[in-house]
Amino acid sequence: MKDYLVRGMSMDGFVKMVAIRSTEIVRRAAEIHNTTPNATAALGRCLTAASMMGNMQKVENGSMTLQIRGGGPIGTITVVSDPEGNVRGCVTEPHVPLVEKFPGKLDVGATVGTDGTLTVIRDLQMKEPYIGSVQLISGEIGDDVTAYFVQSEQTPTACALGVLVDRDQSVKVAGGYLLQLLPGAPDDVIDRLEAGIQRAGAVTKMLEAGLTPEDILGQVCGDLGVVFMETTEVSYKCYCSRERVESALISLGKQELTEIAEEGKPFPVECQFCDTVYEFTPEDIQKLLKNA
Repeated sequence: MKDYLVRGMSMDGFVKMVAIRSTEIVRRAAEIHNTTPNATAALGRCLTAASMMGNMQKVENGSMTLQIRGGGPIGTITVVSDPEGNVRGCVTEPHVPLVEKFPGKLDVGATVGTDGTLTVIRDLQMKEPYIGSVQLISGEIGDDVTAYFVQSEQTPTACALGVLVDRDQSVKVAGGYLLQLLPGAPDDVIDRLEAGIQRAGAVTKMLEAGLTPEDILGQVCGDLGVVFMETTEVSYKCYCSRERVESALISLGKQELTEIAEEGKPFPVECQFCDTVYEFTPEDIQKLLKNA
């Protein structure tokens, strides 16, 4: 089944929302980076959040980067979304040790850490990107995304994310939802939404039970009702190319390129976001030197 996200609005017009099934995205990321379970869960939650946030941005040719530095063993998590919600990502240390809150429950917060920041970089196709940063609250990522919207963008938000890693370390299900209150929302809407979130429970349990993103929003919003506005297929998608890698090599400067060429060996360059390897011969490096 392909991953997709759905956008909607409550029937009273006070809540905008998005939910996603990101199972295949997280499976692909785990395959590319050969992540251990805790790293899979942490990276998977970030990819899920970034997909929804990038899709909500809706700026043609723009992008949204979510970066988390929490001081935990995983190091830095970096994920990038395009305007549709296609994402790619990487972590500093994909082979972090197994840490559980209790048997069967991964401790993502301990893997990410809380001594650091969550940073969002929005490329809105303007002169300068918008950059917002907040202190991490729990390292569980969903809470931290919620805090980002409240503190940096002054938007009351609820974000829930889930990645269920099976005993064989494969990704069983992944997904999440993001709800935002619009200006003027009365207190009773907030109360009903909070009750719905409590009633719906964990995202992974809903996905494991076979609920779709539409079902999840229906469960969470309850009698507020949902008007579905848009459905978009999303995937793990990297935009690397040989031309981009050549530009990156040229930016190293003549001295470093000369040293590489003089070694007389093939020079492989692996994309940090995907498993593509670009091979450069000494002759290729010499050609780049002429353009440096």
